[in-house]
Amino acid sequence: MLRLIRSFRWAIHGIGYACRTQLNMKIHLLAAALVMAVGLLLQMPPIELAVLSITIFMVLAAEMFNTALEAAVDLVTPEFNLLAKIAKDVAAGAVLLTALNALLVAYLLIWPRLWDLMR
Repeated sequence: MLRLIRSFRWAIHGIGYACRTQLNMKIHLLAAALVMAVGLLLQMPPIELAVLSITIFMVLAAEMFNTALEAAVDLVTPEFNLLAKIAKDVAAGAVLLTALNALLVAYLLIWPRLWDLMR
């Protein structure tokens, strides 16, 4: 049981590290809070809020994988290396893809409701 508690503590430390040190993580968290607040204010159905939540957590997880990969690459290869650059660029690209998907999901779920309110 103690081992399980320690593993949760380490995971929480990892989340905290990413939130404290990564500007993009802070931006993603701010966007996530705004999107969920809008979803709640618009009284979106639970299934749509769940889709927003899953999408948000995919972006946050991608950002954390990117942070972990960058740290590991920097540990192994402190000087410039083309393969290290490719690894970092591909990981950053994965974050970008999840963020673009999140924008699309938010647009599809939120925009029609906002449009109806503006009419």
